[in-house]
Amino acid sequence: MKKALHRLVKDKLPPRSPLRIIGDIGSRKQGPVAIFFAGIHGNEPAGVTALERLFAALSPRENDLKGRVIGIRGNIRALEKQSRYLDEDLNRLWTKEAIQRIRIKPVLLEEEHEMLEILDFLEEVLDASEGPFYFFDLHTTSGKSAPFMTINDALANRKFAALFPVPIILGIEEYLTGPLLSYVNELGYVALGFEGGQHQDPQSIERCKAFSQLCLEFAGIFQVDGPASSQEAYRTLQHPAFDKGSFFEIIEVYKVAEFEVFRMRPGFESFQKVQKGTPVALHQGHEILFPQDAHIFMPLYQSQGKEGFFVIRKVPSFFLNLSAFLRKFKFDNLLVLLPGVSWGNKKKEILRVDRKVAKYLAKQLFHLLGYRLKVLDGRFIRLYNRERATKKQTYKEAAWW
Repeated sequence: MKKALHRLVKDKLPPRSPLRIIGDIGSRKQGPVAIFFAGIHGNEPAGVTALERLFAALSPRENDLKGRVIGIRGNIRALEKQSRYLDEDLNRLWTKEAIQRIRIKPVLLEEEHEMLEILDFLEEVLDASEGPFYFFDLHTTSGKSAPFMTINDALANRKFAALFPVPIILGIEEYLTGPLLSYVNELGYVALGFEGGQHQDPQSIERCKAFSQLCLEFAGIFQVDGPASSQEAYRTLQHPAFDKGSFFEIIEVYKVAEFEVFRMRPGFESFQKVQKGTPVALHQGHEILFPQDAHIFMPLYQSQGKEGFFVIRKVPSFFLNLSAFLRKFKFDNLLVLLPGVSWGNKKKEILRVDRKVAKYLAKQLFHLLGYRLKVLDGRFIRLYNRERATKKQTYKEAAWW
């Protein structure tokens, strides 16, 4: 991390809130580092409670840890008010452009202050150790749902996520701007988002804790209370409808406009199959029909939020294996031989594609090669790839790799 930027943040911030760190134990010099976030949305306290219980169990065994474990409380002020956010969504601020803009603002909004305080601490952690680093963000949903994970589509994320018995969602970076874990992925680290269930369901706390326990075991830091506890944590996450390593991808989202009166119809839950044309919500009193035969995902049953619902479909294992093969041998190098396609930077993490050419290239081709996030740049599209940014060398000694 750039220490000059680190100092710039420190100069702007008051002393760190004593509530920020849920726990920080283990070795600060060697071994893996697991960083957990919870309460990034203030109406999702289950992850905070889960981490408090996790650290209570870990503290007496600190000397047995083979690395460092950190728990970070996210939107402290919104958690106090039990609101998703106060001024703006803390999980939509994490782009390099937004961070640079916020760093120099004379007056900060509530969530901007929270973001800079979290970033300041993260820079301290990353400067203090060589890692490997693992990032986990604990959430819950407004509607009913089985537990699941969301990841940016990099092979390292896929490999680690596939260890858990929950469905895995690809492609969220295409539809959300500024999630915390997308920023972490740009830095090259393994980063998983976990959704434990509905906000107020007590089982959501147990699932978040079980997921956190398994994260520590798979990262090689600690096996909480031995094999029997690991098996119980695994069973807590299992759902009869899903096999281990079930992957889905987002193919569409209904965006809720500012000032729009949006209301989901009752009874929908994540992963439910819905037929095309089914009324699923109301917009300004008019019916919203489901756009295709697929699965509904994260229907919005709360007043705050800009995504009404997502549309997802299952990804066949053939395409997962094919994309891993193509990325391993960097087949995207061949794309720049096409007219209108060039590299967007020296690290070959960005493709710059003429929009006239892009309409003849299938979207699935770019997905296979790891290009999901796109930004319009005049008559060009800039496509971003997390694969080349991944710090693969730091993870290759891990058992899961």
